[in-house]
Amino acid sequence: MSHREFKDPLYVQFARIGHAVASPVRIELLDLLAQGEKTVEALAAQSSTGIKNASAHLRVLRQARMVETRRAGTYVYYRLADEDVSRFVRELQRLGRQRLTEVEQVARQYLDDRDELQPVALAEFRKRVREGKVTVIDVRPQDEYAAGHIPGALSIPLAELRKRLSAVPKHRDVIAYCRGPYCVLALEAVTLLRKRGIRARRFEGGWPAWRLAGHPAATGAC
Repeated sequence: MSHREFKDPLYVQFARIGHAVASPVRIELLDLLAQGEKTVEALAAQSSTGIKNASAHLRVLRQARMVETRRAGTYVYYRLADEDVSRFVRELQRLGRQRLTEVEQVARQYLDDRDELQPVALAEFRKRVREGKVTVIDVRPQDEYAAGHIPGALSIPLAELRKRLSAVPKHRDVIAYCRGPYCVLALEAVTLLRKRGIRARRFEGGWPAWRLAGHPAATGAC
C-alpha cells in the first residue's frame, strides 16, 4: 500500500467533521445540544431556524456521528454523541476568538462593552461557590437546568426573572450563568439585577465550562 492509499481515505474521513461544522447553524445546534438533549422542534425554535431546515442540518451532524438520537412517541430527541464533541465545540470557539479579529470585535461589542464588571472566570467562580458566599442563578430554560446544572444553583429562567426577583437575596452577591461564553442570557439577567440594586456578575464559561472541567453536577428540577 502506498502512503497515498493510506492518507487519502483517512483525510476524507477527517473532512466529514469539517463539513459538519462548516455551517453557522450546525455549530449553534451543537452549542445548544451541549446543554442537554432536545427535540427537533426545540432546536428549531431556539436557533430561529425552520423545522425542515433544522432537520436537514441535524442529519448532516448525525452522518458525521457528532449527534445521536432517540425516539419517544412522535418526538425525536437529539443529543451530542459524547463529551468529546462538546470539548471540540468549545475549542473551536476558543480558537476562533484567538485567531479571528472579527470574533473578538463582535464579542467585545455585544458582551464585553455591555458589561460594567469583569465576568467571573472558572477558578474564581469555583472558589466563591465553595465558600458559599454567593447566590448562583441558572437563567437557562428549565429543561436545560433539569438536564444538568451546578449544584445549589437556583433555576430562574431569564423570561421569569422580572417576576421572581423576590426569590433573589438582596444582601448577597449573585452570579448568573447560562449556556457558555457567547450566551447573552446571563448578561441580560445581570443587567436587570443591577438595575434593582443587586450586586451581580456573570460566570463567563457557563454550564459547559463547569461540566467539562469535571466539577460536580446535579440533575432534575428544583
